[in-house]
Amino acid sequence: MILECIALDWKEYLRCLMMKYKDVIDEVLKIMWPRPLKLFTAGPVACFPEVLEVMKAQMFSHRSVEYSELHRDTVKRLADFLEAKKSIVMLFPSSGTGIMEASIRNAVTLGGKVLVTIIGAFGYRYRDVVEWNGRKAIVLEKKPGEPVLPEELDDALKKNPDVEAVTITYNETSTGVLNPLKELAKVAKEHEKLVFVDAVSAMGAADIKVDEWGLDIVFASSQKAFGVPPGLAMASFSEDIFEKAKKISDRGWYFDLPLYRKYLDKQWSTPSTPPIPQIAGLNVALRIIEKMGGKYAWLKMYEDRAEKIRSGVLDLGLELFAKPGYYSPTITVIKTPPGIKGVDVYNEMRKRGFEIAKGYGPVKEYTFRIGHMGYITDEDIEELFKNLKEVIEYLKSNR
Repeated sequence: MILECIALDWKEYLRCLMMKYKDVIDEVLKIMWPRPLKLFTAGPVACFPEVLEVMKAQMFSHRSVEYSELHRDTVKRLADFLEAKKSIVMLFPSSGTGIMEASIRNAVTLGGKVLVTIIGAFGYRYRDVVEWNGRKAIVLEKKPGEPVLPEELDDALKKNPDVEAVTITYNETSTGVLNPLKELAKVAKEHEKLVFVDAVSAMGAADIKVDEWGLDIVFASSQKAFGVPPGLAMASFSEDIFEKAKKISDRGWYFDLPLYRKYLDKQWSTPSTPPIPQIAGLNVALRIIEKMGGKYAWLKMYEDRAEKIRSGVLDLGLELFAKPGYYSPTITVIKTPPGIKGVDVYNEMRKRGFEIAKGYGPVKEYTFRIGHMGYITDEDIEELFKNLKEVIEYLKSNR
């Protein structure tokens, strides 16, 4: 059957195989996607159709001139988006957590101290990564729903002048809080500390000015605000990071940053096989951003969507979890009414064809979450709130 399709161009070849093996495809789809669901998740999110279309392309060698051009063009566009002219932008076959570990292995000496700011579950993850890699975490923790304030970071650094770096979760998906990154980075730099930013659920929806704000490492994942499937991590690195890495011998191999830079400089590639479809998808997403009017038009689209969802929550008489003024542009965390569990809201909405997100971390029992990322239409949002209203009324009547 495959031979019957082989002489066709690649698009017709795929269509030919789709027809001949449709039953096989349907069997797998029944496992993955047994019925239509509208995604309002924390990630992976619904992907933009244009992204999925380019990811259908047949594979080619990651050591070819064609791949080098794809890699080069994607890195250039991402660097422009991040306003990273001096910093080095690199792509990784990984989740964002891989770069979280790379930040510690490459840029903090063994046994060295790191000031870890925690405003939710992913701050705890950074703390664990620090400690599991033989470094010491000094913790600055806030109550869930609150951001870290600049004066609090300043005080913590005055009390711990020997830390080598500060970690900041830009957007905390477990609580729906956006930290004041620019101001926090300014404080850290006044104390001459490296700044590591977990921007996994922020990059692509919240403003990031890598060079201007003095951010030494900023990392993210493809499956969030850029609306691409998981499997690709992206990050920017200051020159100070590479200088520090040269002095650290036990960096590991898979996430050895100087090795990645060597492949970037010589081949516009990566040491191990990159996720080519996801990189092509990210390239398409970045081009769409440019055609929409550029970075700030794209960010406004996300902020307008976030505001629409927050307004919808308040119209239902529900309470937002995050502190006012620090709301996330990518996810809204909602307190459940008394006597209702967050997981019950999630389950009832799923029955109606909506995949929202369960509560996460320490607040999971009494919250649920609505993600704003990826391919979502205004009609999807209107339908979401129509059903959410009915679900809340149903659960209240059955307490």
